[in-house]
Formats: sequence, structure tokens, C-alpha cells
Amino acid sequence: MSYPLPPRAAQLRERTRKFVEAELIPWEVHAEMNEGLIPEDAKARHQQLAREVGLNAMDIPVEYGGSGYTMLEQVVATEQIGRVTNALGWCYSNAQSWMLAACSPYQIETWIKPIITGARHECYAITESEAGSDVDAIQATARRRGDHYLLNGEKWHVTSGNLADIMIFQAKLTEGPKAGSHCLFFIDMEKPGIEVVRSPAYTHTYAAHHPIYRLTDVRVPVANRIGAEGDGMGFTYDWFRYERLMIAARCCGAAARLIDEATAFAKQRAVFGKPLAEQQAIQFMLADSVTELWAARLMTYRTAEAIDAGEDVKVVHAQSSMVKLYASEMANRVADRAVQIFGGRGYMRENVAERFFRELRVDRIWEGASEIQRLIIANGLYKRGQDALID
Repeated sequence: MSYPLPPRAAQLRERTRKFVEAELIPWEVHAEMNEGLIPEDAKARHQQLAREVGLNAMDIPVEYGGSGYTMLEQVVATEQIGRVTNALGWCYSNAQSWMLAACSPYQIETWIKPIITGARHECYAITESEAGSDVDAIQATARRRGDHYLLNGEKWHVTSGNLADIMIFQAKLTEGPKAGSHCLFFIDMEKPGIEVVRSPAYTHTYAAHHPIYRLTDVRVPVANRIGAEGDGMGFTYDWFRYERLMIAARCCGAAARLIDEATAFAKQRAVFGKPLAEQQAIQFMLADSVTELWAARLMTYRTAEAIDAGEDVKVVHAQSSMVKLYASEMANRVADRAVQIFGGRGYMRENVAERFFRELRVDRIWEGASEIQRLIIANGLYKRGQDALID
């Protein structure tokens, strides 16, 4: 390990890697061949072991029942989770600290604490058919009527919706002094007026689906609104920064796994009387891959440290886009090379390269497509200059 990690981060990294390799990776092929599912007893074991490793609610302070880790510690743990396919690493609570700052004491008791313990599970309903990376284009509405709101809209790609009992719904206010601005709401998913339009099949094979939901006059109390009227987009930006950094970390873990697997295969596979690893074309692919991984890892760790140091949030916002952009595109290149190195084996679903080749593609799309990240980065460059972003 060439990066000088603090002792606690290094220990967490090692514990998480052992957990991933001993407990999660052995279930990958089973999950792939069974619609992302594994036996309930194995799933329960993973959840319990994840708690013992210290992965539960990593971003939440200890006094609220979380692990209370720094952002760097969360990144190194999440990187190891990225080594496993089929979203088997999604076996612990991922409540985020912005929720504690945004939510009322009532909301913390009713929704956040059960999310932290794993007693309840949330999903985010933000994206729409005509509003993806351009979140401000959403058409979902919130109309206030006395002590409650009526929520309407159709949401796409609601990740883990099939496993959740709480929806965090983003809508625009239709009236009042904040008309046209955004609000977030907690909705218990058994509420009348919530309809599953359909649950599309996706390229990856996950137990967590991404259904389309339609809300028609869903009535929620004012107490379910997160923050003040108009605060919703700011909370979404907090969520995006965190998610973009963790996507980058997972991409680094995926790339590291692919490099390990492809290198091992190249060393034992004989071609024209000598190991594949001695072929210069293969050496070049592996060399490029490990070099790009190192660069992505350094960027990701450094951005996490900047967040821990409380550096300018607008600069960190741009840097989170930089690491998400670079790490996601790096991991896709590594996956493509790994498939090529494995040859025909790399096109088999039982092969890790084939699975990551499909799974990593979405990392260039969700939480803001690569093109949106480039716009954010360029905007930061224009406003603050190169030195602010990369010195």
C-alpha cells in the first residue's frame, strides 16, 4: 500500500477486504444465475458480519448508532466493497450524515434511526422520464393543503425500491413564496396513491431493482417535509457529493479486482508455448490498467481528505465530480481490457470480467452522467481557476 493511510483506516480496509473475499465473492455466480438472489440465511449472515466489521451506517456519528468514520475511512472500506459483483456488498445501512442536519427530531426518531439500525430501508425517488441529470427539470409536484401536502409525479430508476419501505421523494412546490423550488419528503410506501408502474429489467443482475413509481395525490403531513420549503435541491447536492465519491471508490475496488484476476489468468494461461503474461500486448493492457487505477485511487483518497478537513464545499463539489468522472471511466476501460485478456472466458457470465463489464457501465450514468460531471468541472474551473481545483 503506497498511500499513507492512518492506522484505523488501514485496519478497516483490511477487515473489509477479508469479509468481501471470504463471505461475499463466493456467492457471486450463484447470485448471477438466480436473479441476484442468495439464500436468506446467507443474506442474514452477510448483514450480521458487515455490522461486526464496522460497515453499518459508516457516515453516521456513534451517538446515533453509526460507525462515525471519517470520509477517508468510508472510502477505503467502500473501495473493498467494490471488489464484489452483483451488488452483494449492499448488505449494510448507508444512512448519510446530511440527514441528521436536515431532519427534525421527529423525523430522526421516525425514519432515520430505523434506517441506521437496518430496521427500515429507504429509496430515493428523484429521476423522471424527462429529467435525469438535469434534476431541475423534474415535473413532480407538491401542493400544500393546510397541514399536509398532496404529492404527484412519476419517478424512474428508483434504486432498491423493491426492498424499501420508505421513499424520499423530490418534488417542486406549486404555489406560495417558494413556488417552483424543490422539496424532499419522507413517504411510507404503503401510503394510498403509490403505484408500481413496472419494474424494468436492467443490464446488471441485482436483487435490488429500479422500479418506476407513479404517485397520485399522495397525502403526507407537513412534518414529512425535509427541511424548509425550497431546501430540497441543496440536500440533493449533499447526497450527490457523497454518492459520487463512493461510486469512485467502488470503481477503484472493481478495477483492482479485475487487474488481480486478469493478471493471475495471464500468468497461468499458455499461448504459443509461453505464458500469456509474457505477451507484450497483454503487458501493455495490464500496465495501463494499474497506472490508471493508481491515479484514480489517489484522486479519490485526496478528495475524501479534503472533505474531512472541511475544505471549501464548492471546490469539493467539483472535485467529487472529477473523481466520479475519472474513476468510472477508468474502471470501464479496465473491464474492457480484462474481457479481452480472458478471451472467450471473459464473455461468460460466470467470469468476473463479464459481470463487471456490464455492471460498471451504469457508473458513467447514475448520480450524474459523465457529460454532466464535465460541465460541473468546467464551471468550477471558470469560477475558481485551476489552482483551486487541483493544487
